[in-house]
Amino acid sequence: MVLVLCLGLFSDIFDGVIARRLNVVTDRLRTADSYADGWYFGWVAAAAWTAAPGPIRAMERPIAVVVIASASNDAFDLLRYGRLTSFHAYSAKIWGITLFLAAAALLGYHTGVPLLWLAVIAGLITNAEGFAMKLLLPEWEHDVPSLWHVVRRRKHASRFG
Repeated sequence: MVLVLCLGLFSDIFDGVIARRLNVVTDRLRTADSYADGWYFGWVAAAAWTAAPGPIRAMERPIAVVVIASASNDAFDLLRYGRLTSFHAYSAKIWGITLFLAAAALLGYHTGVPLLWLAVIAGLITNAEGFAMKLLLPEWEHDVPSLWHVVRRRKHASRFG
């Protein structure tokens, strides 16, 4: 199971690298990548629940908070932009790594509560940053690295705009 998890992680990393190198990155491609990420981690969560329900039950409330935060962000996306965002921010990459580590612990060793906590914290930070970026961005964008980049761009635009 952990091998399949690793293959999924590496394919997710390298599909973006290859797309950038070939200069074929489009908003539709990045949106599709975001959907694929969601499906991937959804199935990983289902596999983890089947393999190690105990640690997940122990973390059900914190996990529910992250799921609600993510769903709220998605609802905000649909209301504001009419579609989901695909920022691919640094914080989301860190969250993905923490989810991978937690899933590897759950699937490989049937343990992982400390790593689940790390993933929950990273998920909350990612969702908070994403929400803040949406409040500051005037229109839908893809590939926004961080809130710092949005703030810096706004300051630059106000000086020279």
